[in-house]
Amino acid sequence: MTIVADHTARIWALVAKEYWRKARRRLRAGPAYRWRYSGRTPERVLIAPPDLRLADPQIALEIYHGRFPLAGHMVETGGESPFQLDVPNRGWRKSLHGFRWLRHMRAAGTDLAAANARALVSDWIASHGSHIAGVAWDPGTTAKRVIAWLQHSSVVLQGAEFPFYRAFLKSLAVQIRYLRSVVREMADGKERLRARIALAFAALSLPAPPSALRTATRNLAEELDHQILPDGGHISRNPLSVLEILADLLPLKQTYANQAEAPPAALMGAIDRMLPALRFFRHEDGSLARFNGMGATIHDRIAAVLHHDDTAGAPLLHAPHSGYERLSMGGVTVIADTGGSPPVEVAEAAHAGCLSFELSCGRQHYVVNAGVDTYGAPEFRPLARATAAHSTATLNDCSSARVSHSLRLGEPSSLPLIGGPRHVSCRRIDGDGTQGFVARHDGYAQRFGIVHERELTLSAHGEALVGRDRFLAAGGGAIADDGRDLVTVRFHLHPDISLFRDEQGRFVLAAPGAERWSFTCAEVQPDVEESIYFAALGGPRRSRQIVLSFKASQVPELRWLLLRSGLSNRYRGH
Repeated sequence: MTIVADHTARIWALVAKEYWRKARRRLRAGPAYRWRYSGRTPERVLIAPPDLRLADPQIALEIYHGRFPLAGHMVETGGESPFQLDVPNRGWRKSLHGFRWLRHMRAAGTDLAAANARALVSDWIASHGSHIAGVAWDPGTTAKRVIAWLQHSSVVLQGAEFPFYRAFLKSLAVQIRYLRSVVREMADGKERLRARIALAFAALSLPAPPSALRTATRNLAEELDHQILPDGGHISRNPLSVLEILADLLPLKQTYANQAEAPPAALMGAIDRMLPALRFFRHEDGSLARFNGMGATIHDRIAAVLHHDDTAGAPLLHAPHSGYERLSMGGVTVIADTGGSPPVEVAEAAHAGCLSFELSCGRQHYVVNAGVDTYGAPEFRPLARATAAHSTATLNDCSSARVSHSLRLGEPSSLPLIGGPRHVSCRRIDGDGTQGFVARHDGYAQRFGIVHERELTLSAHGEALVGRDRFLAAGGGAIADDGRDLVTVRFHLHPDISLFRDEQGRFVLAAPGAERWSFTCAEVQPDVEESIYFAALGGPRRSRQIVLSFKASQVPELRWLLLRSGLSNRYRGH
């Protein structure tokens, strides 16, 4: 009852904080505050910051013809203004009002694309510029729009007449003042950091007194120190957050240099830590491991960011602050989640995947987590966040953490993860020619009195991955055979993997043009079940999973082996 009361108290505290935040935001958007956003209009844009995000001139052509492919959805305007359409997809609307698609107009490099960009910006100013409300003025969306307008001001203002030039700068100034006012009320996480980044961009790119730049720089430094962990991860524990934040920080660093201003030490330190962290999460094929909100990887986007990575050598193997471990030898990569749930305030995308892992060999993935369908149906999100969607153990068909059901905290697809493991320990056990770790978590201790411990060891040259799962009574002694000790250990397979049994009865994981791996377990006969892989580029795909089911009271320790086919028999007695 204590843990339930604790969770209830935390939820109500979050609900109260969210109501207060929304009330403050409504106040700042109302007439009592709106006069504060008026003021002097900047005379010009001093510099257009660079944009590392990939651009496609073909998308500029689609937009010109009234087709807006945003956030994984295509909307045809039929000749109407996109800003007047009542599109139910919130992600599409946020992407539209974020204006990152202006980069495609810049990439097109034509007068027609510039005129279209100018017309759309003018349309937004006329329809939303004077009414601070709705998705268009969500602080996170406003921060994206401010950055995008500054980065692509050259194409927007190309050939512009003076009235539009002034209207553009006036609207930009209002948005910056509004963002400066509401940033303190924003929830913790990457959107608040992006708002700080946007204000720093504004202080560098527009005529402003030195005090404005000093204030923006100081606030940015404080936010970076708070959100970027010592090992380069983000407090949300989402690998995608590292990529997205770097895509803003690297252009900001360049803008400081272009304006002959010294970037804050916190900015330089964050970039120096985050670039190796991004490499830490990469498999050999360049994709990011699917943990805590990571979905399909856009490889070119990662390449554009890592182009600025001057560090050499292999990625780090240990990320203790982010809560991840990496084993890497002989072209084999294993990445494992060995951390607890992130703080509830930044857990809107977190998963209950403690002690899950992914295995790749060369450019082929074998064992994976289900990941998320970033732009797919929101009702799938809770399924992807459950422990059963990860390559780890579940007890009694329950997740090691649960998603809050309080809709007062946000949309159903982005409710925070609560009640996860309170204590997660991890110890490296690298040996002579091997890499490994032992980790345990207590996510099931309060409900079922059982602690899960997992040991993974990658042999020399990546010949074999040896696994051991132990289940311990939280209070010591033996686990009771009371029907509350049913364990299911899952190994989700990538959709490209085919599965069959060889002559010895072992499961063989195979893919065209790639090495084969065999799976064996000494204590439990493995079964095969259907699975779903949410993180495919084209949307969810059917896949399969190897499943080990047993009672922890009868099998407290489980040993299993993934062995590269054709290797020696010395691992058969694992």
